[in-house]
Parts: sequence; C-alpha cells; structure tokens
Amino acid sequence: MNHARDARVPPTMHRLLRGEVLMLGGFVLAAAVTIALVMPPSIDPASAQWTQTSSGPLTAADRDLLIKVRQAGLWEMPVGQYAETRAESQRVKEVGQLIMKDHMKLDLITRQVAAKLGVALPDEPNPDQQRWMAQLASESGPAFDKDFANLLRAAHGKVFTVVAGVRAGTRNSEVRKFAQEGVNYVMRHMALLESTGLVDHSELPEAPTPSPAPPVALAGEKRRQA
Repeated sequence: MNHARDARVPPTMHRLLRGEVLMLGGFVLAAAVTIALVMPPSIDPASAQWTQTSSGPLTAADRDLLIKVRQAGLWEMPVGQYAETRAESQRVKEVGQLIMKDHMKLDLITRQVAAKLGVALPDEPNPDQQRWMAQLASESGPAFDKDFANLLRAAHGKVFTVVAGVRAGTRNSEVRKFAQEGVNYVMRHMALLESTGLVDHSELPEAPTPSPAPPVALAGEKRRQA
C-alpha cells in the first residue's frame, strides 16, 4: 500500500521533500553551534575557588581571611579610640588603646599581603560591625565599659576560629605567615579584654560538641585479639 502511494508522488515533490529535510538539518546544526557559542563553558566549582600564585594556591578561605581581618580592624580601631573618652574604667581605656594600636599594625600587614596576592579588600566594616560601632558611640561610663568588653570579646572569638582554620590548612606560604600573625594578635586581644574583668563568659558561644570517641579496648581484650 505504501509503495503504491510513493509511486504516485511526482519526482519534483521527492526533490522538494529532500531539500526540506536537508534545510531542517542545517537549521538544527546552526542552532547547536549558536548555543555552544553563547552558553558559557561549564566550570568545575572546585577549580573556580582557587588561583595559583607565586606563594602557592590561593583559596576562597584564604581570601576570606584577609577580608575578615581587614573588616575587624575597620571597626576595632575607631572603637578603641572611643574608649579614651567614653570609658569609665582605666583598664578599659588602656585595653582600647592597645587594641587600636595593634590593629593599626595588623591592618598595614593585611593590606600589604592582599596587594601581593591580588585580593580586593573592603573599605568599611560589615553591617553587624557598623551596628556595634553605633551602639558604643551612643554609650559612656559603665554601660560602655561592659559592652566594649563583651562585644569585642565575642567578635574576637568568632574571627579566631576563621584564622585558626586557615592557619591549619592553607597551602599558600604568604597566607600561612599572615594567619600565624593573626592568631597571635587575636589571642592577645582576647586576653586583654578578659583582663578588664567585665567579660561575661556565660554569654559566649559554647565550643562545638566533639564527635564520639571510638571505644578503647582494654589491655586484656587486646591480648585475646592478638
């Protein structure tokens, strides 16, 4: 039945049908080429997170460390200055000055390392830090002393985990040296803030619960297993 119908189709019609099929195939090929040119190539997420430098691979965590240390200085330097005129406690005044001077040194190091590694740094604190600055700028006396000690101590505890984590795992020698400096500064500042006697340790976040330790076999069981 099909052969009979095909026989009745004029030869010119066959040629037209074949031309339409070839034209359709050309359109499909052209569309595929266009999509390939317009769509961006697929990027491996892992490789997109790091770049190679003369001091080793620079990861997203390395860049984040430089940014966070820079932002820490951008709010702790002015707040340390606030302590000179707003604090009632002489120890808070002293600690404010020491932290401000330390962050001036650390900020210079941060900018030098960032420039060497090609990391863009922010020029203002993050929104939380700006809020803390505004809070302390509106206080004086005992209220300032208490909030100064506790806000800065809590902030140092958070950044300490970032610095220590990068120090433990970075593959970049410049970042490794920088993180070591950062660990020393942060530990010193936590001790200074605690020396005011105003830090409420019950308000600090607890350390994460450790994973359960594997059971330890007793000496007699070890001998039997052997």
